[in-house]
Amino acid sequence: MEDSLSNETTLNQPTAEGTRLGELWSILPEESSRIDGETGGELAIGGVSVTALAEQYGTPLHIVDEAGLRRQIRRFIDGLRERWPNSEVLYASKSFPAVGMYQLAHEEGLSIDVAGGGEIKLALAAGVDPARLHFHGNAKTDAELSIALEAGIGTIIVDNFDEIERLERLLTRPQNVLLRVIPGVEAETHASQATGGDKSKFGLPMDQAKVAIERMQAHPLIEFEGVHLHIGSQILNTHQFAQAVENISSTGTFATYDVGGGLGVKYTYTEEAPSVESYLDSIVAAAKAHLPAESKIMIEPGRSVIARAGVTLYRVVSVKRTGEVFVAIDGGLADQMDIALTQQRYEAVLANRIDEPWVESVQLVGRQCESGDLLVDGADFPEARVGDLVLMATTGAYAYTMSNNYNGALKPAIVFVQGGEARLVTRRETYDDLLATHAPALGH
Repeated sequence: MEDSLSNETTLNQPTAEGTRLGELWSILPEESSRIDGETGGELAIGGVSVTALAEQYGTPLHIVDEAGLRRQIRRFIDGLRERWPNSEVLYASKSFPAVGMYQLAHEEGLSIDVAGGGEIKLALAAGVDPARLHFHGNAKTDAELSIALEAGIGTIIVDNFDEIERLERLLTRPQNVLLRVIPGVEAETHASQATGGDKSKFGLPMDQAKVAIERMQAHPLIEFEGVHLHIGSQILNTHQFAQAVENISSTGTFATYDVGGGLGVKYTYTEEAPSVESYLDSIVAAAKAHLPAESKIMIEPGRSVIARAGVTLYRVVSVKRTGEVFVAIDGGLADQMDIALTQQRYEAVLANRIDEPWVESVQLVGRQCESGDLLVDGADFPEARVGDLVLMATTGAYAYTMSNNYNGALKPAIVFVQGGEARLVTRRETYDDLLATHAPALGH
């Protein structure tokens, strides 16, 4: 069911003196605009004002620009198909594993990369064809493999010899598999996001990979299709993707090469990120130079699909001018854990007062009991007031994924917006939800 919250459909993306609004549009969702609000200019996403969204759904609130998201998906699918017709694009669902997102991705023709039993269950509940699911992970349990096999999952990406043993024991019918291989590329990213170097916990080195491939090819129920790699996440140097493709070619000639994901996005005013087109140009050029012309190429974008399309809306709870100017909001690292994990900088704006000059640099902090609950160090704002709406940009990837109940925080709701309409796809967690798993201690 859709809620009609606004008739605003025309994109108005002006600059305003004394602000960085002109730069902000490049990291906000594509369908962002300025509209007239009660106190001046305010932001609208998908034609819906942030004030209306906050009043209707509360805060904290994850907001997704549905039209911009669908447009970005088509850039990947159509762009890769134009460059390499025998291709497939998988959505790396760990970046935003919401049922509404699985439904949208499936509608747009994406296959789905899942990395655990829970993600398999979510994707299946969303109506995704199990044949379009690709199961990743370095420590798949018997229980998870059984869920996948019983569902008829399309492909399992094998990580290690113990997993091969499990499959040999569990398989009762043919199963397509790929093998994850370490490509030997040290990604230029945060250490927690690098997965392609020689000391990665994921995959097998080249010499061991060849032994594993021979073992799987000899098994009557393992349908070995090819190799998989992934060098990391938030990577802004496209040459590294090309280098990984070249390196993986040394494992042999196969029907399928899954070259993973990891394309980075622009999070800050000054950061630069490659376009989808330049990323595809890089990997396809490497594929044409090093891989069989008749092979199938697969990619797995996640962050670069959803990050920009998603934002998170908060309300200011307190403003303190002590050793610093602290603007505290009604959320924090419980719903933005990626900031604490990777030290990635994000940008934020007072979304209900965007025309006013940004006159002070503040510490935008959350409500969790950690000094590290610092969402933006040096956010440029007008003088903030209690009740203002703060919008954090480019939070579509990993914010919802890593949300938690620190200090009893409740996980936020998710709304999709498009053409002046909003639809709730994930409701806000309640205190009853929080208590449900504790029922045994309560005698229930």
